[in-house]
Amino acid sequence: MPETSSAEKAFSFALRYLSYRPRSEFEVRQRLQGRYQNQVTGLVIARLKQQGLLDDKAFAHAWSQSRISSRPRSALLIRRELLRKGVDQETAKAEVATLDDETSAYDAALRGAKSLSREDYTSFRRRMWGYLYRRGYGKGVILRTVRRLWEDGLGKV
Repeated sequence: MPETSSAEKAFSFALRYLSYRPRSEFEVRQRLQGRYQNQVTGLVIARLKQQGLLDDKAFAHAWSQSRISSRPRSALLIRRELLRKGVDQETAKAEVATLDDETSAYDAALRGAKSLSREDYTSFRRRMWGYLYRRGYGKGVILRTVRRLWEDGLGKV
């Protein structure tokens, strides 16, 4: 009886933890292991999976889409984030394979270009380069994006 009670408490705890945002299996397991026995943690994880509440592929997709829409990053950085969240290599690789760094970099640069609109080309290029580099984009993508922004008139007065 105490095991059942403990499992129900752990399940409720896991549901609350999942209510804030989607989580990977690794994240939920880590959160539960600090509070409950391994056997209880395993039961809760299995139950969450069975009910479709814990799915690393769905988590990876939700995470990458969230990153693309709110805080654009390169596919490489998103993949690293997914791996840190405990998503397996294959799932992370498959998820980022569909991402387009050119479009993502341009979208990210549009946000950053607003504050640089009165710069000369050299300053604009240097600052935009750093902005995109910190978001994980490669040199070729950055070069094409900066050139495209300038040609579109987004860096000019």
